[in-house]
Amino acid sequence: MTEVLSETESQTPVDPLIKLDPWLSPFKHTFLTRYNIFTKWLNDFKNNENGIENFARGYEHMGFNVTPKGIYYREWAPNAVRAHLIGDFNNWDRTTHEMHANQYGVWEIFIPNKMDNTPAIEHNTNVKINLTLPNGEEIDRVPAWINRVTQDPKKSPVYEAVFWNPPQKYVFKNKAPPKPVGLKIYEAHVGIASSECKIASYKEFTKNILPRIKYLGYNTIQLMAIMEHPYYASFGYQVTSFFAASSRYGTPEDLMELIDTAHGMGIYVLLDLVHSHACSNVLDGLNEFDGTDHQYFHSGGRGHHDLWDSRLFNYGNYETLRFLLSNVRYWMDVYHFDGFRFDGVTSMMYKHHGIGVGFNGSYNDYFNNDSNDLEAIIYLMLANYLIHLVNPNAVTIAEDVSGMPTLCRPVSEGGIGFDYRLSMAVPDMWIRILKEIKDDDWDIGNICWTLTNRRYMEKTIAYAESHDQALVGDKTLAFWLMDKEMYTNMSVLSELTPVIDRGIALHKMIRLLTHSLAGEGYLNFIGNEFGHPEWLDFPRAGNGNSYLYARRQFNLIDDKLLRYKFLNEFDRAMQTLENKYKWLDSPQAYISLKHEADKLIVFERGNLLWIFNFHPTKSFSDYRVGTNWGSAHYIVLNTDRKEFGGQERINESIKHFPQKLEWNGRPYFIQVYIPCRTAVVLAHE
Repeated sequence: MTEVLSETESQTPVDPLIKLDPWLSPFKHTFLTRYNIFTKWLNDFKNNENGIENFARGYEHMGFNVTPKGIYYREWAPNAVRAHLIGDFNNWDRTTHEMHANQYGVWEIFIPNKMDNTPAIEHNTNVKINLTLPNGEEIDRVPAWINRVTQDPKKSPVYEAVFWNPPQKYVFKNKAPPKPVGLKIYEAHVGIASSECKIASYKEFTKNILPRIKYLGYNTIQLMAIMEHPYYASFGYQVTSFFAASSRYGTPEDLMELIDTAHGMGIYVLLDLVHSHACSNVLDGLNEFDGTDHQYFHSGGRGHHDLWDSRLFNYGNYETLRFLLSNVRYWMDVYHFDGFRFDGVTSMMYKHHGIGVGFNGSYNDYFNNDSNDLEAIIYLMLANYLIHLVNPNAVTIAEDVSGMPTLCRPVSEGGIGFDYRLSMAVPDMWIRILKEIKDDDWDIGNICWTLTNRRYMEKTIAYAESHDQALVGDKTLAFWLMDKEMYTNMSVLSELTPVIDRGIALHKMIRLLTHSLAGEGYLNFIGNEFGHPEWLDFPRAGNGNSYLYARRQFNLIDDKLLRYKFLNEFDRAMQTLENKYKWLDSPQAYISLKHEADKLIVFERGNLLWIFNFHPTKSFSDYRVGTNWGSAHYIVLNTDRKEFGGQERINESIKHFPQKLEWNGRPYFIQVYIPCRTAVVLAHE
């Protein structure tokens, strides 16, 4: 993929893209431009760096690297006129360890080992780089490529760089498992993964949470807030040190052990990657690293995100690409992550960052030269190309609210190259329905349309709610459904009230319908599987720096007297059933019935027949539904089971024998009993 092609040639790389969606043909030049710039970057990397794969090994050259004879430290700071390495090792003397720059502004120093052949900089000691600017001003900075930073809140809110060179290197014991056929993602935040009011650790997550995830049947974990961020309440989205795993949860080796253990359990691990912007901190971030506002970022207004108060990368800058692409490879090579969820992709792809812009489905909204940030799009293509070059089994997911066409098509045909996109409209729909619409008025047709409205041949990760809905200021599905009684009526010793009965029933049905109908993958945020009773609110000035809501109360499902266990067991049954029938890897469902009055949805997917009755009061006996299969049908999942908190109204021992008569566009029909607010899933012999 190194030849640059012109639009005039009869055969072009983007032809498959146009053939797949002929409505893209007016924008063929846009895709050719993308592809040609992408291939030009590949040619440049090949000519200058021996290829993109080698170019992305920047972490092996930049920052601190230990050799048998000593330590190399290199840093790109083109605006500096002098540089010195300072730290505990030289008593912070700004004169003794001077660095030297090459023609590209990369400063370098080699520090030989001590007489006893041990490193001159001791493990776990503090370091910084001291830069002298053209005006004579001296500034101290945390090295940009540093892989360990720590904070002592009692002394300062600023993070300090640490030279990390443990005598015992972590040795991975387990290979990554095979790539999951259908992603079932458990989105998790290590710090909140405890019922105690504290910041949980990597080791606690490994010991206490990984077995729960395995038990539930998820095959993938998506770890949030791993890249170091000084403000805990930012949820990890204000990154300062891109190569440092957050020290608030433990050591780098602790994180390696977590990932290694997950691999041993057959679980993929994805990193929530934040390359859409960077924290605006100066003292412990990339901002104004060499005294300018444009080293890694755009200068002026283009380099600032007004809503996020953060800095925006210049994706057309050669050294910025080295930094970011090497960062991607670093997390794969050093920590063995299996892929990435790219945060804020919408903000990257458009110069307006999606702020105040509505996307109405017109292709002109997506392929507008005035609004597209072509450099950012090319970066995403390069990143996806690199990731799949290094690991063909890697998984990449895009967080994009705009619905950009070709986002999940291969870069070889001019697409952006992601494997999946998040179905961000789905949770918004569920929250709106629960917040604004009475049960009797649910629009069944609109629900089905929203759940199935996705681009052909571009895979989607479906979710009913994620971390966004869990944050304080919003409500989770469980909270919208049951917040009035969650603190008083969730005990099995108390009467099952109408509010709790409705909440448990709809919580199961909404998640099952989303799982089965809305995508080729599924995502759940930690704790939501059992209807966590509270929002998520990190310690901050506004709540007295409390950890009360910065936790997940897993003790609630361990208490057999509470009804949370029912939702947890249903989630397990749902994931386990998918492991067997693999509907996420099946074509989009065929919906045979959307009945507005009866509030019924019937469809086929994954060789299963799905029946949902959302009616709040009406149960139906001998309800006739169409089916494509002529053999006997039997129930494999039923939301009304007692172990799921249901009323046990359905006899699962009954087989349903199809009749040869066309019904709802299917060649056969069966008759079923379907109680109100219940879903049943049937297989066939």
